[in-house]
Amino acid sequence: MRIATAVIGLLALAALAGCNSPTYGGGGGGGGGGGGLAGEIVVGNILFKSSHNGSQNPAIDTIAVGSTVTWTWTATGSVPHSARSQGSPSFPSSVVETGDGRTYSFTFTTPGTYSYDCAVHGSAMRGTIVVR
Repeated sequence: MRIATAVIGLLALAALAGCNSPTYGGGGGGGGGGGGLAGEIVVGNILFKSSHNGSQNPAIDTIAVGSTVTWTWTATGSVPHSARSQGSPSFPSSVVETGDGRTYSFTFTTPGTYSYDCAVHGSAMRGTIVVR
């Protein structure tokens, strides 16, 4: 019985891992454990977190070509942060911002894997946007 339960659990996990349906548009998004739209990134206190899937440091999101990613400063207090593009391909980096509610958005029009970090905290805060 335990083996059958384990096999069913592994099959369910494999099926979920294969799901990759990009979300189009913007707005909304939850911050807790995921469930928000792809491309909604929480900039927290020394973390980037995907509102879509809950991944953090690195926050990893897969979006469709032409989709917009928005980084939103949440519960950062007086600690400054940015979204700084790393490597190639690249996107325009944000300025360093301090304060909750700040946002930075960019529309990705070229497929590729885009890496980013925080200009203040470097590799302690990092993420990846996969554009297909």
